[in-house]
Amino acid sequence: MSTILDGFRRLTDFSGRDRRGRFWPYALVVLALAYVGMAAVMVPLMAGVFAEATAYAAANPDQATVVSGPGYYSVQIHDPEAIAMPDFDLVFTAVGIAAALTVILLAAAVTRRLHDTGRAGWWGLPPVVFLTTGLLLFPRMMDQMMQSEAEAPSMDLFFLLFANNLIYIICLLGLIILLVLDGTKGPNRYGSPSD
Repeated sequence: MSTILDGFRRLTDFSGRDRRGRFWPYALVVLALAYVGMAAVMVPLMAGVFAEATAYAAANPDQATVVSGPGYYSVQIHDPEAIAMPDFDLVFTAVGIAAALTVILLAAAVTRRLHDTGRAGWWGLPPVVFLTTGLLLFPRMMDQMMQSEAEAPSMDLFFLLFANNLIYIICLLGLIILLVLDGTKGPNRYGSPSD
């Protein structure tokens, strides 16, 4: 517990080193909090849409197909304008805020962990660049797809987003590998090892 609290206390401390045992408990708590925060926004939003679709299907059985089984329930509405689409801007905003807070909460800890392996903190930036690009492009792509009802939407933005996300995953996996590596034994240019 003290390593987790220490991580929160050192949010602006980009100097020094952190061993794996100090970094990972804090990082996992931050990631769990981010997912809980996103779920707190998305679950009520999607539950409302699902409840509206279920009520519409019950009131208009000829306009909907309901399929259910053990552990499975699906409602397909045949008239796409029968129920309102959820406010995806709220979802995109929630995901963006959760991602930004996660990056802010992890930045100093990632830097200190990279310092422990003898690397500069800048090694943590590539995933952030591609994450930000993806978060900015995805709502634009969704808007483009929703507005292009009469004609087929251009796939350029889709392929750009796909390539961006692929590079993001590669950068993130590379960063995770760096964060898992053993720290340098004894002092390095970033100081002495932490406890």
